[in-house]
Amino acid sequence: MSGQQDLPGNPWLRGLWLVLGLGVVAFHIGLIFSGLVPNLVSRPLHLALILPWVFLFGVTGPVRLASGAVLTVLGVAAACWVAWNADMLGDQYGFLENNFQVAVGFTLLAVVIEAARRAIGWPLPLVAVLALLYAFFGDRIPGEFGHSGVPLRSFLGNMTIAEGGIWGSLTAVSVGVVSIFVIFGAVLNAGEAGQGFMNVAAAAAGRLKGGAAKVSVLSSALFGSISGSASANVASTGAITLPAMTRLGYPKRLAAGVEAVASSGGQIMPPLMGAGAFVMVELTGTPYTQIMGAALLPAILYFWAVWVGINAYATRFDLQGLDAADRPAARDVAVTSGFFLVPFTVLMLGMFAFGYTPQYAASLAILAGALLLLIDGDLRFDPAKTATRVAQALLTASRQVAMIAAIILCASIIIGVLGSTGLGVKITSVILEGSGGTLWASLLLTALACLILGMEVPTTAAYVICVSVAGPALMKLGLDPLQAHLFVFWFALLSTITPPVCGAVFIASGMVEENWIKVAVTAMALGVGLYLIPLGMITWPALIRLPTDPIGALIAFAVLAVGLAALSFALIGRMGIALRVGLAVLGLGLLFGPALI
Repeated sequence: MSGQQDLPGNPWLRGLWLVLGLGVVAFHIGLIFSGLVPNLVSRPLHLALILPWVFLFGVTGPVRLASGAVLTVLGVAAACWVAWNADMLGDQYGFLENNFQVAVGFTLLAVVIEAARRAIGWPLPLVAVLALLYAFFGDRIPGEFGHSGVPLRSFLGNMTIAEGGIWGSLTAVSVGVVSIFVIFGAVLNAGEAGQGFMNVAAAAAGRLKGGAAKVSVLSSALFGSISGSASANVASTGAITLPAMTRLGYPKRLAAGVEAVASSGGQIMPPLMGAGAFVMVELTGTPYTQIMGAALLPAILYFWAVWVGINAYATRFDLQGLDAADRPAARDVAVTSGFFLVPFTVLMLGMFAFGYTPQYAASLAILAGALLLLIDGDLRFDPAKTATRVAQALLTASRQVAMIAAIILCASIIIGVLGSTGLGVKITSVILEGSGGTLWASLLLTALACLILGMEVPTTAAYVICVSVAGPALMKLGLDPLQAHLFVFWFALLSTITPPVCGAVFIASGMVEENWIKVAVTAMALGVGLYLIPLGMITWPALIRLPTDPIGALIAFAVLAVGLAALSFALIGRMGIALRVGLAVLGLGLLFGPALI
């Protein structure tokens, strides 16, 4: 997401957008500090605040602008009506009493679907439309996939005036947790934290063999932990690492592949995980700190596999480290690292030392990060630069909150239909029947569904939809809930580097002007961990039990680390066929040995 340059030239309009941005940030942080606010107040107001950012901000063309204005007015009016009448609607128990309320219900559904379409394109909204058509007309479908019918006013009311449907538990995650961490990331990125990540990575790995590529890995892991977006990660860290790699003579396909794979890991690296961690909290009932602990070792394994892959490529190419002149001075590393260490320390102390909720600790970290916007990397206060950084933080936070909210609200429609019509249970039965009741066949079917769905919708949305229909089947076959959810979440990420739709690859290949297919092949070899680590969570379940079984988790981590290293060298390294086959057998044996015993 870009910042100040997106503001319109008119000073009054600039001021208006900054005020709206301040409203978005203040509202969501205020909810954390203000105590309990009724759900039918906070969630509709969340929708009302994000609609201008979806329909109007940065929009050009009279038709889109006019339609966006109409949709914004209708959506804000409908959402505010729900919030204003929350007490009355609570007494209706999800039943719409008159035609006006029916009109409000249809308006809200239409606005949410169109907001998602404008934010991320057609695929997810199309699934939502098909789900609604199934709810309204599924009683006409013969056989087991039909349903007995849902009364219009009850169904529509449950979707739009009760705490189900668009105001359900997923939206609660968007309002109360995801938005706070998105604001946290935006505040850090607006200041010197991003440069701090790059400096720490360059100081730690710049001098090593393949150092420029390893700087990309470390900086993407650090930056991705707060951005949670593969595309934003490529655009941000890639702007620095890609020119450095190409300048040192790295093959363009390797430079772009490294950046695409490293950046994709941001969505599996705690704490943000592309909003997936917070949705997982709601869907599994597992505390956020436990999900962070469960996700940490697999994420480190992923970056370890990329690191080893770079070493393997170093056997084929002369991958030089960064020149001394390109590495940051010790003072710069020490100073700029403070811009992310201070807020991160506040966050971790709040959660683990003082026992605050993640969103409360993140709010405190936001305040710490906001104070650091007052100074730059030279520890100087410049009012003009501070104003620019604050504006960038407000704009970036508002746009990212709006995009994620649009995704989650639209996905909530699908989840609401699955629950109210029983379709989710029917799809689960189909998966169980299609797999013959065997776990590994179900895992492969689920992985394929995640890959296909992830090609068209963002990772979080793909995860929510897939886990809603496949998760119950996997748990019936013996997986723990967290195992099933992490498995689905990881495979929903495959499409970032797997053709034919591989967003991170497209962006990285465009930045170095290389054929995207060559980049994708390199990325898949480097990112072998993305395909195998989710399976490793099944064969070595202790891997995700770091909070409860640290010794078992570390043993599983060590075994899988050796297995992934062997497979990376077998795929990439320069060696004879016998050694290549031997390493592949060793790697696969370590990864899947327990499943064969």
